[in-house]
Amino acid sequence: MSAPVLSVSNLTIDLPRNADRQHAVHDVSFDVAPGEVVCLVGESGSGKSVIAFSVMGLLAKALTIANGTIQLENEDLTRADETRLRELRCTRMGMIFQEPMTALNPVMRCGDQIDEVLQEHTDLGAGERRQRVIDMIEQVHLPDPERMYNSYPHQLSGGQRQRIMIAMALILEPVLLIADEPTTALDVTTQAQILHLIRELQSERNTGVLFITHDFGVVAELADRVAVLKQGELVELGTTQQVLSAPTHPYTKMLIASVPVHEPPVRAAIPEDAPVVLKTEALDKQYKSFSFGGGKQVVDAARDVSIEVRKGETLGIVGESGSGKSTVARCITWLIQSSDGRIWLAGDDIAKMPKRDLHALRQKVQIVFQDPYRSLNPRRTVGQSIIEGPLNYGESKADAWAHAQELMQLVQLDPEGLDRYPHQFSGGQRQRICIARALAMRPELLVADEAVSALDVSVQAQVLQLLEQIRDRMQLAMLFITHDLRVAAQICDVVAVMSKGQVVEYGPTRDVFNNPQHEYTRALFDAAPGRDFAFARSDS
Repeated sequence: MSAPVLSVSNLTIDLPRNADRQHAVHDVSFDVAPGEVVCLVGESGSGKSVIAFSVMGLLAKALTIANGTIQLENEDLTRADETRLRELRCTRMGMIFQEPMTALNPVMRCGDQIDEVLQEHTDLGAGERRQRVIDMIEQVHLPDPERMYNSYPHQLSGGQRQRIMIAMALILEPVLLIADEPTTALDVTTQAQILHLIRELQSERNTGVLFITHDFGVVAELADRVAVLKQGELVELGTTQQVLSAPTHPYTKMLIASVPVHEPPVRAAIPEDAPVVLKTEALDKQYKSFSFGGGKQVVDAARDVSIEVRKGETLGIVGESGSGKSTVARCITWLIQSSDGRIWLAGDDIAKMPKRDLHALRQKVQIVFQDPYRSLNPRRTVGQSIIEGPLNYGESKADAWAHAQELMQLVQLDPEGLDRYPHQFSGGQRQRICIARALAMRPELLVADEAVSALDVSVQAQVLQLLEQIRDRMQLAMLFITHDLRVAAQICDVVAVMSKGQVVEYGPTRDVFNNPQHEYTRALFDAAPGRDFAFARSDS
């Protein structure tokens, strides 16, 4: 058996003294062989990214390696100085980060950013470098390499930007590739393409891959071996089949039990006479752009969208990035104005309603956004954020505060946390706070726009269960937008599948999932990672 490209032995990384535990990582050991994909899984705070950054020599200054070794091709990286680490980055080890829009320089052309790697680490001339970049762009299956070379990051889709990141990481053919949640924000078809691309390039180059993810579907699709981390400790390590089909540690069993399944559960039917809270008729949204030459381009972000949600019902909108899901949600919540069509909210047509008349209706519809870290004002206490809306609508501070305390209990948080700030809560807790803030307005319609996509699988399961409980208890209508088909299967009564701004399939969730009629819907299901893998279940 060939020697590992990466060997982590008894690694311990200390946290600052005021942290809630002593070690970010404690006594962790594992190897990555040439041509092997090892997935690190675990909840937020388990130490996955800390290990990745320590391998790359990018560990935060507040963290210190207290013990152990990190060997890259038998060279101990813990003893390497910054000059040596700079030499090794990209040449022997590369990294793909989670959010390419943040990782890429917004004011540099994509080709120049890839070329920067060659300028730093090779003696190639400008012409040779350019050709090598063009060749690499072709290898990651991007269309029109010349155009991609000259494009800025904002001109590319999320999947295309991630391919640029892969090209940067692999252009010097490193022996180790580290991928830190590279597909979390991508829809299922783009995710499938990126996973296939990583596997293809890794296989061609015999590259060892350390892949960090909280998506067990991705693990089932990609991994050769799986390492499970809990609060900095390695609790289970084995082949993908062993860990996902026959886990031995209770923590691993809990994580896998939290993975939503593709099969929709049998749900109680919504009464036919339940009042319609939201209805759209032929909803359109167009964006127009003008060039310096006088040309005009019209993009149909949403076209002829007709949906309805009744009291106590959850309608899911699924589709790829750019399919129009969030555009429809933003029109309904009046964050943007529709171009045509009608939007009935609790009996009122709000599509063309003057803004001055919308104030009274806004409290009837509330939205929970994808990122709980950016949804709350970091300078305001949680309590101040929750009561802000009711105060704006004339509720007394005493009543608003009392209601906020009730809502904290409803979302299963301690009411004493109202006096704390957002940074003092975990991501899952912040999303619960965002739900409480939305409910403070006593809405009739709750819009959840990718509200669980950034959460760990266990926290995701808790928040989904919480949303269901709240919907049933308060008899809310809910519009649930997601690119995760497994999530849609678990929480939605009805599903609308969108493609290129149009609804291409619409019906009860079980009917759509068990017998999809449109070829686009079937393609979405086929692209879902790990769909056919036999995960261990507590009832099996």
